[in-house]
Amino acid sequence: MIKWECQSFNELAGEELYKIIQLRIEVFAVEQNIVYQDCDNKDMYSWHLTGSLNNKIVAYSRIIPPGISYPEAASIGRVVTSPEIRSKSIGKLLFKKSLEELYNLFGDIPVTLSAQLYLVKFYESFSFNQKGSVYIEDNVRHIKMERPRIVPETKQ
Repeated sequence: MIKWECQSFNELAGEELYKIIQLRIEVFAVEQNIVYQDCDNKDMYSWHLTGSLNNKIVAYSRIIPPGISYPEAASIGRVVTSPEIRSKSIGKLLFKKSLEELYNLFGDIPVTLSAQLYLVKFYESFSFNQKGSVYIEDNVRHIKMERPRIVPETKQ
């Protein structure tokens, strides 16, 4: 069973941070062959959601407060699962938990993200909408996606 934990940057132990960066490099740099600056000065302001199995981080996302990536919206990035656990719907669970943690941390606010183009349908399944045109980020096609603030229904 996967153990989930959400921590601020300062709460992360050195070994945890190492395992997070190791997973991000394994998938984004090695598997996807993307050359980019992973350490972008956002980690220290963010919350880090990890999913661990047998003391190994197999799922991760970075929850970014409003004002860091987007002026008035929070963001979720570096969403990644280990190749060894794919096809088990852990990515969907990871993103669901990421949204839950984001709303627990920051309240009912808009969420914006920069999605790799091939993941548009995945994010649309979580009520995100495409905004703007496709753009290149780190030599990969991306599109901005937004999930508006969720307004509770009022009783009539």
